[in-house]
Amino acid sequence: MQQAKKKELANIAAHIRMGVLTAVHSAKAGHPGGSLSIADILAYLYFEKMNIDPTNPRMEDRDRLVLSKGHTCPGLYAALAHRGYFPVEDLKGFRNINTDLEGHPDMNKVTGVDMTTGSLGLGISSACGMALSGKLSHKNYRVYAILGDGELEEGQVWEATMFAAHYKLSNLTAFVDFNGLQIDGDITKVMNPTPIDEKFRAFNWNVVLVDGHNFDEIEAAVAASEKSERPTVIIAKTIKGKGVSFMENQASWHGSAPNDEQYAAAIAELQAAIVKE
Repeated sequence: MQQAKKKELANIAAHIRMGVLTAVHSAKAGHPGGSLSIADILAYLYFEKMNIDPTNPRMEDRDRLVLSKGHTCPGLYAALAHRGYFPVEDLKGFRNINTDLEGHPDMNKVTGVDMTTGSLGLGISSACGMALSGKLSHKNYRVYAILGDGELEEGQVWEATMFAAHYKLSNLTAFVDFNGLQIDGDITKVMNPTPIDEKFRAFNWNVVLVDGHNFDEIEAAVAASEKSERPTVIIAKTIKGKGVSFMENQASWHGSAPNDEQYAAAIAELQAAIVKE
């Protein structure tokens, strides 16, 4: 990837992260930690890779993204807003009863959301259905899904994984946000889902491991998924709370909103990270 493109995507990711913080701070509730850790993946998919059109959000042949870990919708909303699906200013209405930006994404209310998600495990199952539909209809669209590492503790995830392999859903690419932390702490202490790579290989998936904050590695992994005849999982090693120093690798920020002072400090830190020409 060209250096200029990497700078552009890094800046977009910084704006997505600021959008996450603005949404959660405004609502005084939400899930910033896991939203911040997937910002680079969202930036790459929405601003570089996916075949989408904000002026035609239901375009039949568009690529789809399913946020299986729906509680991190502040990240998805921020990506959609900056991509032009709705005004960035709307992020301030997150979790407000008078707006459509609920605490989990609703495809019937929010422009650009491809699937309503919330209960963990349901999203990847829906993504499998979308991918199978594409296969049966001889469509060229691809389906992307983003799961949390803690979400892998849900049995339904593995039912979907078996389904995808059985039907050879090569048009399905799943990202696992492997930040190592969930609401109750270290995933290996809560209900250990590791080794994640070996489990997906056992289900006959194509497996790629990447640094989830490295655009070159993300791009190469997605390119590899397009060549595979099997469904692909990209296990992205990430940092929960990425981009805000006092939130990084802290499980306490899984579902906590910053106060005014913390919000100001976090925004200032992210603004300072933006690369100016």
